[in-house]
Amino acid sequence: MILSEAPLIDPKVKQVFTGITTLIRSRIKLIGTLFLIGLVVGIPLAKSLINYLLESGLIPDDVNIIILTPVEFIMIQVKVGAWLGATLAITALVVELGWKSELSRRIPRPGRSMIITIFAIILLCSAGLFYSWELLTPMLLQYLADDAQSAGLATDWRLSSFVGFIVNLCIACVIGFQAPIITTLSLRSGAIDRVSLLQYRRHIWFGTCVLGAAFSPPDPLSLFLVAVPVILLFELAMIYDSFTGGSKGANV
Repeated sequence: MILSEAPLIDPKVKQVFTGITTLIRSRIKLIGTLFLIGLVVGIPLAKSLINYLLESGLIPDDVNIIILTPVEFIMIQVKVGAWLGATLAITALVVELGWKSELSRRIPRPGRSMIITIFAIILLCSAGLFYSWELLTPMLLQYLADDAQSAGLATDWRLSSFVGFIVNLCIACVIGFQAPIITTLSLRSGAIDRVSLLQYRRHIWFGTCVLGAAFSPPDPLSLFLVAVPVILLFELAMIYDSFTGGSKGANV
């Protein structure tokens, strides 16, 4: 039997991961500093966040929020700080990776493109938060409460579960709504060609559904409400690219 001499990992992929690993190691102090800043700032903000969530009107009728142990509230504050710190660190790494990659050399007027990209990211983040806060979260909370009450069950939420549920949905929508940015930048920078992206369209759809299931309650309605907007945004980005002529050689 003749074994193939082809490498198990594509050299280009290996080079990308090597570069990312090197950057993370060289910026470990910055990552740690940003994480600690987020932790220090996030812990005091957690109390205000919890009060806001409890008074926001999201809690359905006949639903109670309970705390089983005093330590639970402290752990929520630590988690909120950790979420904020991780967000700051990851954002800094992504910005630096994008700036040091070939993207800034392949795109004309990289400074202008960076401003437009940042504006689009903020706009899509706002759209994701609006969708999660105004539509998705109230609908799912009411749906889950009605489903439990119809079975004669008590509808009590642990405070940590309630806060985690809302925050996870917000994070999922904020990240998912970045699909047009990721798709467009990947195509324009040459990180992936249009033919390959269309070839793996089913895999992208499936991966979106898997991520939607990870951030939503385990029922078809929740999965549909989380995954479908992301898939639609991805398809809109592909249509936009075809009309603007950013990538050639394939049809939508």
